[in-house]
Amino acid sequence: MKTSFFLLAATLLLTGATASAQSYFTAPNAAELVGDTTPAAPASVLTQILPGGGSVTYFEAVSSRDAQHAQFAQLRQTFEAVLPTAVLFEGVDCGTEATATATIAGMGTAGYVRFLAQQYDVPATSLDNEPATYEHLRPNTDPEPLKLYYLLQAVQRFQQRPDASKSLTKQVMRQLLANSHAFLPGAEYTIRDLHELQAAYRKYCPAGGKWWKTPAAYFEEGASLASSPYPCFRTITNARAEFQRQYRAGQLAAYAQAGQRVLVVVAPGHGPGPALVSGR
Repeated sequence: MKTSFFLLAATLLLTGATASAQSYFTAPNAAELVGDTTPAAPASVLTQILPGGGSVTYFEAVSSRDAQHAQFAQLRQTFEAVLPTAVLFEGVDCGTEATATATIAGMGTAGYVRFLAQQYDVPATSLDNEPATYEHLRPNTDPEPLKLYYLLQAVQRFQQRPDASKSLTKQVMRQLLANSHAFLPGAEYTIRDLHELQAAYRKYCPAGGKWWKTPAAYFEEGASLASSPYPCFRTITNARAEFQRQYRAGQLAAYAQAGQRVLVVVAPGHGPGPALVSGR
């Protein structure tokens, strides 16, 4: 599986049924679809010196495509103060636009992080490895529920768009299904069309309501299996989160041992925890 298809999936989520093959590699990260959120206080910034001699500065940034949002000036100030030698961000690397304003408008916060990294000639890398995460889950998860999990999670993200009607959501799902062989290998022969999607949804999520209105809470880590209408997904969610924690910790440990100054830009609440900071 190639990382590039996660860009394709992000494109479909962002552009709906109008996405073209040429745009698959320039679309914003699907995580940026949440829209603008204005925090009540300045962005949270925390710097930690790590045992290997390096440092990690965490900058908690909300998702926004408003270039006037105060956090973008704060983020630039943090770059100037820290002078990072490496930058890490959440989500898929979808590049940048020619200007800061265009990058923010089209790619949101993560795009601006990459834009600043280019200006400072600093390598910027995703904190996550979605292909590796999927490959980690495959051996211990049946293809049908695993594919359904990823498809419904994509729908949930798409629902954050103001124009995400039932009709448009179904169009996007048809495109995801048609291309799913590229980003969900091993699941090619299950859930091949909307009819099979509906059947699988009724099988695994009998109390879940409509598949095109998937609540984000059902994919949150650690929630009670008993209280969720998606109990089969809770195990997947927790296993996925644990793998990503370990992957992120490994990245930071490597940078620390190399004495790097790392700037990590994450969503609120995704900042340092014991595993992320220490690498344990």
